[in-house]
Amino acid sequence: LMVWLRRCTHYLFIVVVAVNSTLLTINAGDYIFYTDWAWTSFTVFSISQTLMLAVGATYYLTFTGVPGTATYYALIMTVYTWIAKGAWFALGYPYDFIVTPIWLPSAMLLDLAYWATKRNKHSLMLFGGVLVGMSLPLFNMVNLITVADPLETAFKYPRPTLPPYMTPIEPQVGKFYNSPVALGAGAGAVLSVTFTALGCKLNTWTYRWMAA
Repeated sequence: LMVWLRRCTHYLFIVVVAVNSTLLTINAGDYIFYTDWAWTSFTVFSISQTLMLAVGATYYLTFTGVPGTATYYALIMTVYTWIAKGAWFALGYPYDFIVTPIWLPSAMLLDLAYWATKRNKHSLMLFGGVLVGMSLPLFNMVNLITVADPLETAFKYPRPTLPPYMTPIEPQVGKFYNSPVALGAGAGAVLSVTFTALGCKLNTWTYRWMAA
């Protein structure tokens, strides 16, 4: 009974974490729309994606102990996102705007770090976390490449999210020294170690809850 209860809890956690990860990253390409604050938004969204990928994928990876499951987890997020972006397309957004899910390469690096260090959890946190944090902003930039004309698209399909009194008066040109990828990668390299540690801890808590 306990074995099946544990397995059911495991799958329940995977579904809940994967769905919530996708919901939190579903508009991760929206920095294209923030024409005045695009690079700031890019950095914030990159870190938020890193958080959701690293925590969920690490939890899944350490729960199964099988290298490759982080990539599988990222694939779940990708499929969920394709469904959501397909809904966007059905609502009239241009196909070349629908942002590309970019979690798979970073998840592969997480799996690689786990496999190469012979399933060492601490190496996974340190090496895997740094690799995910540094790589995800780089892959996130692919979203800009896949959009034909980001500026035109942003004005043609506006998504106003700020009330008038919060709208920037002037464009923030040169924000973060025009290097959002470098800033996102730098911040991600530090923060993702904590994110992966949280994923490992979530696994530990799950086991303790099941054993109680």
